Amino acid sequence: MIPKCILVVDDERPIREAVRLCLEIIGNHRVITAGSGEEGLQIAAIEQPDVILLDRLMPQMDGIATFETLLQDPVIQSIPVILLTAQMEADGTEALLRKGFAGIIHKPFLPNQLAAQIGQILGWSEI
Repeated sequence: MIPKCILVVDDERPIREAVRLCLEIIGNHRVITAGSGEEGLQIAAIEQPDVILLDRLMPQMDGIATFETLLQDPVIQSIPVILLTAQMEADGTEALLRKGFAGIIHKPFLPNQLAAQIGQILGWSEI
């Protein structure tokens, strides 16, 4: 897979670090992190990552509110967003995909498969 820039937005530092390590070591991607939705939006506007991995449950601005704000900003609205979540309602996946999320990855994720899951969701071909 061609290395990509991935922004990880999660309020839990251990999760951010685990995801960062998985994607840097296994996927050979460049990873930047943010600890809140607001910080993630600011970093996305500056860095223009290839994809955003966004935690659903965060204080102040949760993942859904962050995504809705992102969609209103013409500078970053075209960046694909994958929701990273431990919580899911019975019919939640389809409703979230209809909102415009590129995909959903459930926590706990398998570290050795995370980069491949992202690539599969976004149609990134392997080299």
